[in-house]
Amino acid sequence: MLRIKLYDVVVFRFLDIDSRSIYYSWFRFKKGRMDTIREGDRVLLVTEKGKRYLVEVVSGKKYHTSEGYLDLGELVGKRYGCTVKSNIGSTWTVFKPMILDIVLHYPRVTQIIYPKDLGYIILMSGVRPGSTVVEAGTGSGVLTTILASYVAPDGKVYSYDVEEKYLENARKNLEKLGLLKYVELKYGNVEEGVEEREVDSFILDVPEPWKAVKTAYESLKDSGVFVSVSPTIEQVVETVETLRSSGFGDIYTVEILLREMRVKKGMTRPVHLMYAHTCYITRARKIIRE
Repeated sequence: MLRIKLYDVVVFRFLDIDSRSIYYSWFRFKKGRMDTIREGDRVLLVTEKGKRYLVEVVSGKKYHTSEGYLDLGELVGKRYGCTVKSNIGSTWTVFKPMILDIVLHYPRVTQIIYPKDLGYIILMSGVRPGSTVVEAGTGSGVLTTILASYVAPDGKVYSYDVEEKYLENARKNLEKLGLLKYVELKYGNVEEGVEEREVDSFILDVPEPWKAVKTAYESLKDSGVFVSVSPTIEQVVETVETLRSSGFGDIYTVEILLREMRVKKGMTRPVHLMYAHTCYITRARKIIRE
């Protein structure tokens, strides 16, 4: 329960409207700090050895790992950020999961876009609160979910796929996160055109993105952003050549390589496993045809 001190109320009374908005955000922040774990919540367990597990809190259920087990019902009423002990004494930390923790545990009905690429796609596409985005290739819904969280509360994502089962899977995931209201899931092939016009960004994760370049041009607003994600360089070449001849400029392609470091005084080194090639990301901007 949020406890508001008399000082808080008095200060709030004499603030102007803009300042009140900021102060109200502070109330919400303080309330967030005191959030407690409830039955049915999903929590992120990080073990002593750094293993990460996303689990649902269910009383009477034990969660087993190589570092012992935990009675999940014992988490109810505890604060996020607390530490607990497994039955063999291993120390685990209980965190409130971020949206990325959740989407990485989606059922993978198709290949997903990985975190190292997701962040760059968001930056390259210019997506922000209030943006209108067309996405082609809903797939497992990972990118769809991240886009929805960015365009909220006033934007919209129109996500197309040619498989009804993928759209239904994405619908269930978005509903659980309360993000479905920011997404319209649509069955169809974007190569044949889309209804949306004057959109801010057009993002493709399809086998032949070059075939949808014309659709993207017609859908985007002037100076709008085109992004495509492709696993092979041959796809990139075909796409870039089509972009050059179809009224797009500021074209470039990147590959993101991520190397984690194991940090310990006097022994810092890269971890042996590197997140290397997953995809190529191509970005372009719409040019007005005179």
